[in-house]
Amino acid sequence: MLAEQKQWSSRLFTIVNYSLLILVSIFTVVPFLYIVSVSFAASEEVAKGGLLLFPSKFTLGAYKYIFSTDTMLRGILISIYVTVFGTLINLILTSLTAYPLAKAGLRGRRLFLLMILVTMLFSGGIIPTYFVVKAFGMINTYWSLMIPTAISAFNLIVLKNFFQQIPDSLEDSAKIDGANDLGVLFRIVLPLSMPAMATFGLFYAVGHWNTFFNAVMYINDSEKFPVQVILRQIVLLSQDQIGDTTSQQDPTDYLPQTIRMASIVVATLPIVLVYPFLQKHFAKGVLLGSVKG
Repeated sequence: MLAEQKQWSSRLFTIVNYSLLILVSIFTVVPFLYIVSVSFAASEEVAKGGLLLFPSKFTLGAYKYIFSTDTMLRGILISIYVTVFGTLINLILTSLTAYPLAKAGLRGRRLFLLMILVTMLFSGGIIPTYFVVKAFGMINTYWSLMIPTAISAFNLIVLKNFFQQIPDSLEDSAKIDGANDLGVLFRIVLPLSMPAMATFGLFYAVGHWNTFFNAVMYINDSEKFPVQVILRQIVLLSQDQIGDTTSQQDPTDYLPQTIRMASIVVATLPIVLVYPFLQKHFAKGVLLGSVKG
């Protein structure tokens, strides 16, 4: 009797668990499906309202409108440039800072860690940060989009904890063979830390790709705007043209909702394409770095 009750409880738990997972999956997938569907749907169908998941007529009008300006491709290339080189700078500086802090024998280690932790709670503010960036001559340069966010304090702490889990015997063996600290870091520690590096690389890359506020604040030349700023301009321009009743083109061709959804797809697609290549390292890298304090 007791065994039957346990078996029934186990089945009930499985049913409830799967039901909740299916419900959460629906709430997660449906918004993305709606965004993609609206971006490919005809304006007349979108104007009817309602939840549109499978458009009856597919059109590329919204995407043609987005890429009708010659600045879109330039903005995408700029975002790719900032994302790639900014992520490399992030990973190099974060690893170079986390490795010595992972050593218990480092003099002043607690003070350095305290200074880093303070930055997680307090910041200098927008105006002082702007003056610092200006003082270093980075205004209206791509460096302003990469250097001020070169190291994340949270990622640094987690990566330090990850480095602490690597056995000291491996590093000692490398030093016996004549390797110095940098050699140990780049030949031993980093190859063993690929899950963590891939995880934080994805975090940093997403941040650089989605950068908007820093670009608006530090970049003055419109030809240096990344894709997020350009997409915002396209959305505003589409709204202005919809309100212009003297336009020679059909106003439904510039339905703001389709433009917004297509803009979201364009801005999200590169990261979505990169994620599957890093997914196998993603969960492992986050969990391993959070075990040891």
